[in-house]
Amino acid sequence: MDVIAAPNSPVGQGTPNARVVATGARVAEVPGPVDTTTDSGALVVLSVPRTTAAELAGAGTTSRLAVTVC
Repeated sequence: MDVIAAPNSPVGQGTPNARVVATGARVAEVPGPVDTTTDSGALVVLSVPRTTAAELAGAGTTSRLAVTVC
């Protein structure tokens, strides 16, 4: 899986470009849903090196994260 970060900023403000934060991440687990809302996304637990995990955590504070199958 690749993980892409897209900034959480209003249109026309901030950095508009998405960026790849992790490549070739392995899926460790996909826990079941906790609630029934569909707009909250999904949890995917990835297995990545520690430095990549730190970058993902940082990107997740200011961006929406998306995973792609590669």
